[in-house]
Amino acid sequence: MSQITIYHNPQCGTSRNTLELIRNSGEEPTVIEYLQSPPDRPTLVRLIKDMGIEVRALLRIKGTPYEELGLGDASLTNEQLIDAMMAHPILINRPIVVTPLGTRLCRPSEAVLDLMPQEQRGSFVKEDGQVVIDENGRRV
Repeated sequence: MSQITIYHNPQCGTSRNTLELIRNSGEEPTVIEYLQSPPDRPTLVRLIKDMGIEVRALLRIKGTPYEELGLGDASLTNEQLIDAMMAHPILINRPIVVTPLGTRLCRPSEAVLDLMPQEQRGSFVKEDGQVVIDENGRRV
């Protein structure tokens, strides 16, 4: 079983690039398509704590019901924001990666490199053509 988990949305380019960077290190992570299998509340709370971020920092705005739910209201509590993410998992920003080296929201996708226990095995070019790892396996 892999020591790496990615909370993944296959429709998201950043998430796809992150997954491929993990695989480029020779690891096959546990992939959780969180829109189909959302984390339960204790798991979501633990992920937020482990990332060391504010609850609001995990909220995704674009392409979500963020505005219609009024989630920009600064008076909403962390509990209310988590309730919204539980009811609408699309509000959870992605990808979240968990490795033995830590937990992080990997935006941009190359942020995952700081969490990888293994070096990259070869070059890597993002879907948009940006070179992230050169032909010598070094970060660009």
